[in-house]
Amino acid sequence: MSSLFEGSLATSVLGFAICAVAIGYLGTLLATTADQLADRTGVGEALMGGMVLGAVTSISGSVLSVSAAYSGQAHLALGNALGGIGAQMLFLVVADTCYRRANLEHAAASVENIMQGGLLVCMLAVLLMASYSPPWTLWGVHPATPLLFVAYFGGMVLVNRSKTEPMWKPVSTAETRVDEPEHDNEELGLLRLWIRFLILGLALGIAGWVLQKAASSIVELSGLDVFIMGILLTSVATSLPELVTSIAAVRRGALTLAVSGILGGNAYDSLFAAFSDIAYRDGSIYHKMTPTLSFWIAINIAMSGVLIMGLLLRERKGMVRIGFESVSVGVLYVIGVLVLVFGVGEISVAK
Repeated sequence: MSSLFEGSLATSVLGFAICAVAIGYLGTLLATTADQLADRTGVGEALMGGMVLGAVTSISGSVLSVSAAYSGQAHLALGNALGGIGAQMLFLVVADTCYRRANLEHAAASVENIMQGGLLVCMLAVLLMASYSPPWTLWGVHPATPLLFVAYFGGMVLVNRSKTEPMWKPVSTAETRVDEPEHDNEELGLLRLWIRFLILGLALGIAGWVLQKAASSIVELSGLDVFIMGILLTSVATSLPELVTSIAAVRRGALTLAVSGILGGNAYDSLFAAFSDIAYRDGSIYHKMTPTLSFWIAINIAMSGVLIMGLLLRERKGMVRIGFESVSVGVLYVIGVLVLVFGVGEISVAK
């Protein structure tokens, strides 16, 4: 048990709550800084959201997964990664409800966002294939781990190409919000913006490390199922930056940043498993995948596919003032939670 929270469930829960609040607050500050950097550097909201903001807001989650894997808690490490992807998809639904002019996927449609959604599907498929592949390792690392890194960075190169050399563009409508630079904070130097961004990222990493210690202690002291802890609790807590940055981006009018921060960030979150495989010293972490975790990969693939269709169809306004894709993602997440809570005993037996 972690010496930080040894012997006290109340202290562990309090520590968990404090870290979750801290992560949410830091994520709010990140959204503004990321939007300013996207404008000042000229890289655009899609790449800034997908690569830079997505990676930095994921620091707390990646630290938690790696720390759990290094401690031998493979199920917590993988559950946090896969649950985080699902939670962030749900957070995009929340961001959609905050934008009242039109369906968020309609207003923020871009080639880059669609490409990042496709990359996410590919990354999740590699994870699923890895769990059914032979358990070969070299120095304890499975071949799927370098493949995931190659797929991610290769995919991001294609995303950038789709921005600089687009072969088609979404039809512009009255509700479309084009990604255009807004120089609203030029008195703050570019170097200082990057320093602020990195400091906030470091603080998120520290919060994630402490959160993992608190989560492990809660699992031990409460007897809470490790799958529920990883998929529903730690994943949601470490994904709070994505929630607050998406809502903050929507309120700033940076709609492309809001969507790319989720889709591109989730593609990066798939690398949690690769980081965890390197940290895990008892063989391939992919072969610790249980039917419960495989089920959540399938849920995440389904949600990703629905969001891609939403970005392509671009429904202006659907039921309850959000698009069909937001409703579908919410339903899929609820189904996943119900199966996890009520069927975990039946589907969590390791392969």
